[in-house]
Amino acid sequence: MAPAKAALKRNPRGWDALTPPLAQWILDAVQTLGFPQMTPVQAATMPHFMGNKDVVVEVRSRIAFHGHNSAGAVAAVTGSGKTIAFLLPIVQRILRLEEPTKKHHVAAIIVSPTRELAAQIHTVLLSLLEFHAPSAEILPFLKDDEKRPSTAAPVIVPQLLVGGTTSTAQDIQFFTRHSPNVLISSPGRLVELLSSPHVHCPQSSFEMLVLDEADRLLDLGFKQDLQGIISQLPKQRRTGLFSASVSEAVSEIIRVGLRNPVKIEVRVKMKDGGVLEDRKTPASLKMTYLVTPATHKLPALAQLLEKLPIRPQRTIVFLSTCAAVDYFQHVLLPGLLLPAGFSSIPLHGKHPAKVREKNFAKFLGSVSPTVLVTTDLAARGLDIPQVDLVVQVDAPSDPKVFIHRSGRAGRAGRKGLAVVMLHPGREEDYVRFLEIRKTPIVPLERPHVAVSEDAAAAATETMRKLAATDRAVYDKAQRAFVSWVRSYSAHQATSIFRVADLDWADLANAWGLLRLPRMPELKNWKGDKTLGVGVGVGVGMDWDAFAYKDKAREKARQEALEAQRNGAVEEHRKADKSRKRKNEAWSNKTGHEEQRAERREKRHKRKDAEKKANMTDEEKLEQAKLDELIQRVREQNLAKAAAAKDDEFQGFDD
Repeated sequence: MAPAKAALKRNPRGWDALTPPLAQWILDAVQTLGFPQMTPVQAATMPHFMGNKDVVVEVRSRIAFHGHNSAGAVAAVTGSGKTIAFLLPIVQRILRLEEPTKKHHVAAIIVSPTRELAAQIHTVLLSLLEFHAPSAEILPFLKDDEKRPSTAAPVIVPQLLVGGTTSTAQDIQFFTRHSPNVLISSPGRLVELLSSPHVHCPQSSFEMLVLDEADRLLDLGFKQDLQGIISQLPKQRRTGLFSASVSEAVSEIIRVGLRNPVKIEVRVKMKDGGVLEDRKTPASLKMTYLVTPATHKLPALAQLLEKLPIRPQRTIVFLSTCAAVDYFQHVLLPGLLLPAGFSSIPLHGKHPAKVREKNFAKFLGSVSPTVLVTTDLAARGLDIPQVDLVVQVDAPSDPKVFIHRSGRAGRAGRKGLAVVMLHPGREEDYVRFLEIRKTPIVPLERPHVAVSEDAAAAATETMRKLAATDRAVYDKAQRAFVSWVRSYSAHQATSIFRVADLDWADLANAWGLLRLPRMPELKNWKGDKTLGVGVGVGVGMDWDAFAYKDKAREKARQEALEAQRNGAVEEHRKADKSRKRKNEAWSNKTGHEEQRAERREKRHKRKDAEKKANMTDEEKLEQAKLDELIQRVREQNLAKAAAAKDDEFQGFDD
């Protein structure tokens, strides 16, 4: 009887507790990827999702789970393990089919709100497939123009679909050449691919749909795309919806997109003083605040990096706007406002796709102390392991965003510190604001930070001297400051974040401005907008002599300045005004644009003719088919856009 009782006490989070049992290669893969047993979200989700049930998984916390990587791990998977929770059921289901997925048929689709998260899911899937020999043999062919070989047994063939890295034509070519059966995509690019007549999702082949970060998909305005995607998929399918919160809009997806789903809510529970309590963040993360003037924020950041008991190897600094990231990447440099030995990497949503991928990979692969200067792009979804410190220079008004930002640190059992910086005065009410919303924070221990007025003044002088060496840096500072003010005025908690309460002189010094920009918010401000700046050229800037380092840009500025001196600019303005009165400017502009468009069209035709002249007959036929296909896709998308309803969310069609 003893052995029988022991069998009954099997670990509920052990991988052997799943039914149907996982293949041996999957067990090897999850062990190597750092999951000796299932995390709470995996244990709660996978038995249902693998057992033909739709699931709605509300991951409302950062799971404090410690994954041990084996030597030579292919990839480190940290955090809640949510990605594995939906990838394994997809892989298991497709590979248990009796025969391979038919040519140009799709078996599973994973929709992600951002290209970074989609790329991350794709990377984890590739890491899994390295352990499945038949699929692993296929993967090298996906990097070449040569068609992948067909197989007698089921395999997983993934395709990543994100904007900015490939064109729609290239995506269609990849699909027709390799016939992938698992698509991992952002919504817009997926809509374009599904419009192709070569892509099929029939009832007989399509198995599973996953909507990852569903609340963010809707926050980013993808509801129409999601509607189009769901309408093209068979109703008899398995659907998994993963979200940090189930809002009214997400509930609408559940109502029409899922069939009697199992609803799963995952929380972290920790014993604190003998009481079991819900936590929205892992116990390994300490969330703090620092009340400090704007001029003290960057020096305080430098002191944190330098004086913490353990030197942070990976730090994330959150700013409110892309323009702020563009400016402060020039300022947060070793020897300027960062301690020696630290480097900084910028990341925001307006970077070209290749720049975003390169910078993100650089941060993940950093081996020396590194600071990621970013926006809320990095707040959610992305798996960034081993972050020691998070500093929110600008506080978000939404407590959900605050939690997501803070939760970048202290993951996978690693100790982390999160600090939000608040201006003295009304912003201190943000502490109570978070407490009411069950997100308590404590004051940062002062020994870590003690910024003097002299240190703050030195930081301002450093930024101004840097700007004085290149007018381009000054331009970035001006744009960043204006964008920050606009972002601040748009805070949801308007009773806490009030533009009227801002200390403009202190803010200007904090940003190292050489003068305050013209903006409506400063219309009634009576202070010195020139800031009394000298920056090495005597009191009062010589703005005409303030040059760009870039010679071409400086030459253009000098020419414009000379024209202005000669009165040519004024004459041009008067002449333009006169033309507008006679309604000539519009016609001239239209005529010039038509001429430019005609010249562009001629250039394109000439290049196409040269390209086709070097093609074989077979290549010409393939190109003609592709051109026709792309045109058809564009026409369908235009027709759908024209037929779309107004922006008010009306739910999804059954």
